[in-house]
Amino acid sequence: MTKPLAGIRILDFSQYLPGPLATQHFGDLGADVIKVENRQGGDLARPQPGGGTSHMFLLVNRNKRSLAVDLRQPEGMEVVRRLAAQMDVLIEGFRPGVMAKLGLDYTTLSQVNPKLVYCSITGYGQDGPWSQLGGHDINYQSIAGALEQSGAQDGPPAPGGFQAADIAGGTLTAAMTVLAALVDAQRSGRGRYVDVSMTDSAMANMIMALAATDTYGGGKPMARGDDYPTGRLPCYGVYATQDGRHLALGALEPQFWKGFCEASGRPDLIPQGWAMGDKASTAKAAIAELVASRSLAEWQKLLASVDGCATPVLRLDEAMTHPQIQARAMVGNSTGPEGQSFRYFRYPAKLSDYQFSVDRRPPGLGEHNWEILQTLGYGDADIQALADQKVI
Repeated sequence: MTKPLAGIRILDFSQYLPGPLATQHFGDLGADVIKVENRQGGDLARPQPGGGTSHMFLLVNRNKRSLAVDLRQPEGMEVVRRLAAQMDVLIEGFRPGVMAKLGLDYTTLSQVNPKLVYCSITGYGQDGPWSQLGGHDINYQSIAGALEQSGAQDGPPAPGGFQAADIAGGTLTAAMTVLAALVDAQRSGRGRYVDVSMTDSAMANMIMALAATDTYGGGKPMARGDDYPTGRLPCYGVYATQDGRHLALGALEPQFWKGFCEASGRPDLIPQGWAMGDKASTAKAAIAELVASRSLAEWQKLLASVDGCATPVLRLDEAMTHPQIQARAMVGNSTGPEGQSFRYFRYPAKLSDYQFSVDRRPPGLGEHNWEILQTLGYGDADIQALADQKVI
C-alpha cells in the first residue's frame, strides 16, 4: 500500500517541538525524512536527565532517519549540500540569518535545486523589530493576544496544557503551507521560500476573540469570562461537580441545551442558556448549583445517551483509555533507540487506502549516517574517514 507522500524527501534541521512534529507528520504519511543533528548531543530535546533519550524526543521523531554531522567542518557542509541538492523540502527553525551564515539559506540552495521548498519556522518571522528575539510558546501567545484570553476570569492569564502557538501556529501552519508549495513546485518546477511566524499564526487563530471584540466590545477586547469562548454564555462553560471534578458544557444550539436541561430535570433553565449581563450571572450560578449536585460519574451515567454536548473533563490517563479514543486506535506502543518502551499518539487522521504504521522507531543519534552517505556516493573508506575526523 503506497503512502500519500511516498517518494518525497525532506531534510529536517529543526529541533524541540514545532518543526519535528511537522516532519513526523510527513514521515507518517510516507515521506523520507532525514533529521540533521549536531554530532555532539543532537537535537536539544534529545537528552534525558540522567541519560538516554527523552520522552518528548521519542514522541515527535518517529519515521525519520538521523544524520549526525559537524557543520563547522567543510566536509560536513559538503555532505549537507549534497543532500540538499536532492531534497524536495528543507525545514529549519533557527533564528533568521543562521542558515545564511552557514551557506545553507534558500537563495544559495535554490540555485542548485530550483524545485526546493524551503521552510523557516521562527517565533516572530524573518522580518520586523522582534525577528531576532528568542522565545517559546508562552511568549508567542502573549504577543498575539492569546494568553490574555486564557485562565480564570478573576485570576492572572494562565497558559494551557496545549502549545497553541508551537503546534497550531508552528507545526500545522508549516505543514499546510509546505504541502501547498510542494504541489506548486511539482506543477511549475519552481520551489518557494516559506516564512512561518508562530506569533502570526497564533494571532490568525484568534477568530472568536476578534469576533467578540468587534461585535460586543466596540473594538475593545473583552475581559476573560466576558467573551463567548471563555464563559460569556451560561450554556458554554466548565462547571464543578460534587466530587471536585468538572463537566464541560458546549450546548450552544437550542436542541443541545434543551436536551441537557431536560435530562437534568431542569427544563426551567432552557430560556436562560443564552442570557446576557446580570441575567447571565444568575443563570450561571443556577447551572453551577445544578452541576455541583452530582458527581462526575453520576453525570456521565445520566448523560450517556443524551445528545446535549455535555462531556466530562478528563485527565490525560482517562482520555487515553476512553472508548472513543480506543475505537480510533489513537494510542500506540513503540520502543526507543535504547530499547525503552513508550506510548505515543498515532497520526490523527484516517485516509482511505492508507494504514498508519511506525516504519522507523525514533532514531539514535547518527544511527543512519552510513546508509545516508552511501546513497550520496560515499564509499566505505570515505565514510570511515569522515568518522575518524569526527565529521560524522
